[in-house]
Amino acid sequence: MELFFLAILVILMAFALGSGFPVAFALPGSAILTIGIAAASGYLFSSGTDAFFAHGGPGQWLSAGVTNFRGIYWEAERDTLIAIPLFVFMGIMLQRSKIAEDLLVTMARLFGPVPGGLGISVVFVGALLAATTGIVGATVVAMGLISLPAMLRNNYSVPLATGTIAASGTLGQIIPPSIVLIILADQLASAVDQAGSIRQALYKSSTGELSMPSDFAIVSTSAGEMFLGAFLPGLVLVGLYMLFILGFALVNPKAAPAVHESGSFNRQFAVKVFVTLVPPLALIFLVLGSIIAGVATVNQAGAIGAVGAMIMAGYRLREGERGAYTPAIIAILALLGLAVVIGFMGEINIKRIYTSEDMLGLVLALIAVSLLAIAVLWSGWRTLKLEETLRGVMVETAKTTSLVFIILLGAAMLTSAFRAFGGEELVKEFLQGLPGGFWAQFLIVMLVIFILGFFLDFIEIAVVVVPIVAPILLADPSANVTAVWLGVMIGLNIQTSFLTPPFGFALFYLRGVAPAVVKTIDMYKGVIAFIALQILALGIVGLYPQLVNYLPNRSSLLSETAPPPKNPRLQYCMETLVYEDFQKNGDTILSAIKTAEAIDVSYLPKGLQKDLAGGFEKARDAIPQMTAIVDAETAVTEASGEYRPVHQFVRALERDARRIDERIEELKVIVSRSGPTGVYTAEQGERAQKRIDTLQVQHDELLAQIPADWDAVHDTFAAIQKAENQARQTYRRTVDQAYEPVVEVRAVLSGAEALAAKEAEIVAVKDALATLSPEDAVARIEELRSSVGEVEGTSDIRKGLSEARKIMRSKTPDAAEASAELDKSLAALAEDLEWRSKGASELLPKLAEYEAVVERNIGLRQLPRLPDDMALDVAGCLSGHRDVSLNF
Repeated sequence: MELFFLAILVILMAFALGSGFPVAFALPGSAILTIGIAAASGYLFSSGTDAFFAHGGPGQWLSAGVTNFRGIYWEAERDTLIAIPLFVFMGIMLQRSKIAEDLLVTMARLFGPVPGGLGISVVFVGALLAATTGIVGATVVAMGLISLPAMLRNNYSVPLATGTIAASGTLGQIIPPSIVLIILADQLASAVDQAGSIRQALYKSSTGELSMPSDFAIVSTSAGEMFLGAFLPGLVLVGLYMLFILGFALVNPKAAPAVHESGSFNRQFAVKVFVTLVPPLALIFLVLGSIIAGVATVNQAGAIGAVGAMIMAGYRLREGERGAYTPAIIAILALLGLAVVIGFMGEINIKRIYTSEDMLGLVLALIAVSLLAIAVLWSGWRTLKLEETLRGVMVETAKTTSLVFIILLGAAMLTSAFRAFGGEELVKEFLQGLPGGFWAQFLIVMLVIFILGFFLDFIEIAVVVVPIVAPILLADPSANVTAVWLGVMIGLNIQTSFLTPPFGFALFYLRGVAPAVVKTIDMYKGVIAFIALQILALGIVGLYPQLVNYLPNRSSLLSETAPPPKNPRLQYCMETLVYEDFQKNGDTILSAIKTAEAIDVSYLPKGLQKDLAGGFEKARDAIPQMTAIVDAETAVTEASGEYRPVHQFVRALERDARRIDERIEELKVIVSRSGPTGVYTAEQGERAQKRIDTLQVQHDELLAQIPADWDAVHDTFAAIQKAENQARQTYRRTVDQAYEPVVEVRAVLSGAEALAAKEAEIVAVKDALATLSPEDAVARIEELRSSVGEVEGTSDIRKGLSEARKIMRSKTPDAAEASAELDKSLAALAEDLEWRSKGASELLPKLAEYEAVVERNIGLRQLPRLPDDMALDVAGCLSGHRDVSLNF
């Protein structure tokens, strides 16, 4: 019966959408009606309201602790979604300020003399508007009103002209900042959690181990990472559009002729290009640059964009009038002032004003902030008073944001109902039952999304389809795709929904402003080529995931909060780089180790001598152990050729058997609760038992297909795989033990100067003991003990201080005894200073030479962060997708 009500849910939704009922009410309405029908049917004809639900039911949803349906109320509370109204405000403000018109007119004149130049200018402006406004409707309408008449007047092919405008207008859905990307990031964050649980359960069932190695975990994504991931694919799409138009113009010059308008490219025109082009580019740099540099979160970048758009609107609305640019100039000077203050004086914190220089920096920063506030308020006042622009923008922002959020809530209700009737398991079984593994599943999902794009808007697809299919795709260890790559691929696919007839919204917007001479069929013909280009871009990004993954990885590894080199996720790529370094510089490294072993360290304490000698010995072992890793990896690769098909076949059988087991367990509950006093009738119990018997036969038949020698084959491969894992773990322990003593000795010897300064402090406390009260003496000794402890390797010195503190804390404090203990500390300090000073002058320079050779290989894991050039190499390595399925 669950499938029956699932069918009702889908039919009701399709009927409501097909009849033109608003999407925001069609989605939740279908869910509420179907749930109501199912609950009423269960109450009237079966055991209760929950009888026809595969998971829970209204009775359970309303009980404490069950959040399946009640979780809908939390959909709109996630911080990620704050960026949506900010970017919508930014886009509508720029559209109302006529920035798009200025760009189109100026760029058309600039690119006009090139074959297909008007079309190329439309794509270029579409890309700029995508990175600033991201509002498809506004962009298409503006280009349809300004560029389409010009293109038609210059004898451009009608299909090419309309297709170019419609496709360029949709670039805002993939070029950041984009509402689609924000929504996808929000949905994928939840999907990653579910996929992580699925993969963890898969690892446990396959290996029997409770904990899964963290480098097999699924990495989550954020709106910022989605923006970075979509940046290069967006540029690829823009490049494909431009190349197509240029190629079309060269092949068929009459369909896209060059346009030579009156007027020369003089200084006045250059100034016009500068004034038109630089402000949007500056805003793009501020918004995206702040995210890429890690200076601002996506929400903060949205606020920057909203304020920047208002300042741009402030001067554009008074263009040609005296003082039009004054607020913008004040804002620029204020930002430059802040940059100078921060550059010369560092971070300004009002709670940390200690010197006159700090006070000067604070005053200058306050002046700059005040000027910026004046510029923003001045621009805001202009937009409020001139043509009531600000009021109109706020109203449109509220409408658009409300639409997005109510669709989010409605889609969450629909998804919850879909899951409640077992739809998610049905989709999962269908996808996992397809031959061809992950890529077959992925292609089917992409095809479904593409087809849905003919009928649904991007928001409905993102919030209805993604939560259902994303956990299944992300959990698959064979492809091991990243969430940001999957999100960008879906985003590129969703973008086609604006162009695909009959419900392509970009086509509707363009039809509304196109002259009567433009036929709808010509518009449909025009977008076919651009839909094909979008599919081509989808294929390019699918084949080269580095286009998506590189920038997020690069940003992460170069940021101030970059993961340390010991992070498990980085090890595989780091070891690949270190192996290449060993191959190239192995002789130099061994020579440096030999030279270091010959250094005279006899004056150091025995413990440090032993540690250094052991470290150098371990360093010698690092190169052969790295070779052992490569040999073990080669052995795994060779063995996997025959093992992989058997592994895939057996794991598929076991997966299907587990699914049957789950169903049997559910039916056993019905059997146990059936009867005169049970929840279910005796007839229902009998049907359930018969179904159990049938399923058990199917279960046994599946397991009987497992090859008889599977255990032996699996154990043999597992032993080879274990040898690789052990080789890696052994290498990591070895290089840690090889470099840690060097770091320790360097820290100890570097503290010689600081330790020498402590002698006078100890003497001062000793001289004052006789005059201090026991409480004051304890406080002084404790402070001194903490101060000495800041220097590495001072445990012998602190011992006397600890004893002195103990004496002064006792019931019978004795200043003379405490003073004697302080003398012991002074003696230990003098002894330490002797070898520390010698080591600082003789040993430290030699250790520095040794470290210069080994810190980027043997010592890499001990560094606080990866060197920038190595971080870039690791980012490139991590950007590919590594198959880890044989570990499951």
